[in-house]
Amino acid sequence: MKSFFCLFFSVLILACQKENLKKPISGSKDSLVISKPKIDSSKTNQKAKEALQFCKAKNFNTDFCILIDMSQHSGLKRFFIYDFKKDEITNEYLVGHGCGNSSWSADYTKENPSFSNEDNSHLSSLGKYKIGARGYSNWGVNIKYLMHGLEETNSNALKRIIVFHSWEMMSDDEVYPKGSPEGWGCPTVSNKAFKEIDPVLKNSKKPVLMWIYN
Repeated sequence: MKSFFCLFFSVLILACQKENLKKPISGSKDSLVISKPKIDSSKTNQKAKEALQFCKAKNFNTDFCILIDMSQHSGLKRFFIYDFKKDEITNEYLVGHGCGNSSWSADYTKENPSFSNEDNSHLSSLGKYKIGARGYSNWGVNIKYLMHGLEETNSNALKRIIVFHSWEMMSDDEVYPKGSPEGWGCPTVSNKAFKEIDPVLKNSKKPVLMWIYN
């Protein structure tokens, strides 16, 4: 009888252990929540202060400017419409950058893009730009704005045909940890985003500053 009870409890313990193995483990891959990096608001605010001083000195629009923080992951909203009067970001969007030697429309450099002012580099250029004339584009909603590079780092923008336009491959919502599709150097936003930005640029009586930095 004693042997029978020992065998019975041994079987019972093994059954319990097998049942526990079937239970999902807390914190498994299915329940893992990916936390997105946060935009450095202090950095953005400092850039905005510098941008306002520049706009005042150059007789640019002092109501708002466009700030693009390329140090941020391309799957995050890093294209900011900064309202100088309210001293805050009023709209933010995803924006693509140049692919360089990587595949066009992929996201291989979503975390660490390179930059260049050289023709045929297929890279974006850092620096301050004056948003120029509005014209026809083969991309997106078929509207583009010329970009006049104002610094040594982006002086070839017109020659390289670096323009601001929309692209149907761009998302309206953040796609992190994936990145935005990469083109040949133009700052590209979604069609919906461009339709929101276009009237603001079109109706501006003074040149608008776009500042791309990292």
